[in-house]
Amino acid sequence: MFGVLTVAMASFTLAAAPVSSEAPTITLTGAHVSGGLLIGELEHAAAVELNGNPLPITDSGHVVFGFGRDVSGPQSLVITGRNGQTLTQVIDIKPRKYNIDRVDGVPQKTVTPDPEQQARARKEAAKVWAARNNANSQRADFLAPIKMPAAGRISGVYGSQRIFNGTPRNPHFGLDIAAPTGTPVFAPWAGKVVLAENDLFYSGGTLIIEHGYGVTTTYIHLHKLHVQVGDEIQQGDRIAEIGATGRVTGPHLDWRINWRHERLDPALAIEFFSEAATNPVPAADR
Repeated sequence: MFGVLTVAMASFTLAAAPVSSEAPTITLTGAHVSGGLLIGELEHAAAVELNGNPLPITDSGHVVFGFGRDVSGPQSLVITGRNGQTLTQVIDIKPRKYNIDRVDGVPQKTVTPDPEQQARARKEAAKVWAARNNANSQRADFLAPIKMPAAGRISGVYGSQRIFNGTPRNPHFGLDIAAPTGTPVFAPWAGKVVLAENDLFYSGGTLIIEHGYGVTTTYIHLHKLHVQVGDEIQQGDRIAEIGATGRVTGPHLDWRINWRHERLDPALAIEFFSEAATNPVPAADR
């Protein structure tokens, strides 16, 4: 069981007042909640801005964006038509409640790495940040129905957080899939490998694959990598094996999705963008 809130998915068309037959429209698909990935299909659009920042449009007329764990409230989407007409839509992103565990009496050396380990972790985090920051090619692999990357028990969910000895730790930003070491990991979308590391301090064996327009997926705690930086990956290719590397207590895959530097919920992507998604339109949006 995913252990994720069932949330309303928005799939509707927004149209400006009918000034001409080429008024801009956008059909949005995705969850209007914190952690949600959204994809918009455009008609007669020349430009799109999200909260004042331009969004690139794919050759097929789509835009992609998302909102992180703690982002909520009104977000402004402005579409400019080829005829100069504009459509402004406010997207109300609903907040979510996350699992918070409080654990006291933990030895401090277990909670906080020593200074040398912290320096190593900061250096590795910068490398990961750079890989995601440069993942902005104009491929659009994310438009294909997404697939689960591995089979196993869901052992951890997006957004959860532990508080050790009264100090909050970083939230969990992935979907954990528990399975024996050596269980194959498959690419959920086609893409290109932009980071492949066998031994990072926190995440152990780590892969990042870019899927275009700022969308990346990350695979953590891997036992073995089957790809390297620069490899072109097809959907369904075996890319790695589940392991227990890095700071973990047992073998599992920590699978993550990012749009640019916004960390998104993989379970929501599966719920609304897989082949099994039914994409209902909630009554409030009809």
